[in-house]
Amino acid sequence: MGANPTRPRPLFIFLLVLGIAVAILLVMGRPPICGCGEVTLWGKVGPTQSQMLADWYSPSHIIHGFLFYGLLHLLFRRMRFERKFLLALVAEASWEIVENTPMVIDRYREATIALGYTGDSILNSASDIAMMAIGFLAARRIPLWASIGIVILLETVPLIAIRDNLTLNVWMLVSPSDAIRAWQAGA
Repeated sequence: MGANPTRPRPLFIFLLVLGIAVAILLVMGRPPICGCGEVTLWGKVGPTQSQMLADWYSPSHIIHGFLFYGLLHLLFRRMRFERKFLLALVAEASWEIVENTPMVIDRYREATIALGYTGDSILNSASDIAMMAIGFLAARRIPLWASIGIVILLETVPLIAIRDNLTLNVWMLVSPSDAIRAWQAGA
């Protein structure tokens, strides 16, 4: 049996949501690429972090994909995959837009160790949305035990490398802790 031509394909859904998010970020005045004029694969900790294609926070967006897949699978078992994927993409794209508002950028600066954070470049935001899509699509194909193992790995590596990860990032945004901030700063 062939595919139903009236059902949107995941790639089309991805490109549509990505295009809308990029357009909104452009209207918001976000820089397309790093203000330094460079485009590299990896943004190191510092001023170019969140400006390049990927950085230490990219794994957290893959985790978003695993979490969105699991949550949508539990809540809406009968919903078509394409609709679940659309919901996850809209949630991730919405976060990328909200994350780059002055209010959230200021919150990162005051509540976390991201003192010089200026927000993401559009390139980085688009990559973050793609990372979520990769996580979502992977979660559909691999067993639950493998998903859990990957999430643990993707949380552990940045925790060791930069003393930060998705869990600490959310914790510090919601309920900042001086003890965690001091540990993250190496004090």
